[in-house]
Amino acid sequence: MIDFLLTPLEFEFMQRAFVAVGLVCVLCSVVGCFVILRSMAFLGDAIAHSILPGVAVAYLVGANLTLGALVAAGAVAAGIAFLSRKGALQEDTAIGILFSSALALGIALISTIRSYATDLSHILFGNLLGVRPEDLLGIAVIGAGILLLLFLAYRPLLIVTFDPILAATLRLPIDLLRTAFLIIIALTIVVSLQVTGVALVTAMLVTPAATAYLVTRRFPEMVLFSALFGLLAGITGLYASYYLNIASGASVVLSATGLFLLAFLFAPRKGWITTRIRQGRSG
Repeated sequence: MIDFLLTPLEFEFMQRAFVAVGLVCVLCSVVGCFVILRSMAFLGDAIAHSILPGVAVAYLVGANLTLGALVAAGAVAAGIAFLSRKGALQEDTAIGILFSSALALGIALISTIRSYATDLSHILFGNLLGVRPEDLLGIAVIGAGILLLLFLAYRPLLIVTFDPILAATLRLPIDLLRTAFLIIIALTIVVSLQVTGVALVTAMLVTPAATAYLVTRRFPEMVLFSALFGLLAGITGLYASYYLNIASGASVVLSATGLFLLAFLFAPRKGWITTRIRQGRSG
């Protein structure tokens, strides 16, 4: 058993991968608690796919791909906030317009790049095993900044999430908080690209938080358990990727999905099977 756990750690690229997956999965899991309680899962998916134009432009001009993704994600998040400000458009309508437009622009730009299948594949599907020391530093710095923002805005965000009427009564800057949270989601997605890629990043934003929602009653507990489930999924998925020789990002997401299914079936209060057992005993 010890050899099973230690063998992958003999390689430096695996050591970096474990650190990266731990940082990203915890970050996504914490931010994801706010995402699912605010019913913003579709928004996360939209922003994830909307980074493609930024990546394509950065590739064409020889700039840093992560910086291009960051600019595009921030622009789309700000655009959604602007279009849906003061009820000018429903948020899902603004998301749909910008999501489809940015995705189409990204596809158009990528189609002009003959070698995009290999050069940009890590953006689409992640490249966890290719994480470099400078990537780890970037993930750690941006991730710490995101968590600090969440900590500073924790109470106002909580009020806006659970009681918008009270937030308006307290005269909280609702539009500012909403825009700030959109940018937090955008930053989280960009940080996560190296681990899961565009195709799978939404799963890590949603799945660990949804798992924690099934097994907890209070929001602070939900955040803690979500981070633990995300970390467990990341580590388990990376071991599975190493020993089964499968894509690391997909393996991490499938591990998170497995934890969710266990919670869905056996959670003490909300589990599908445990609920039916209680109903059978009471009947």
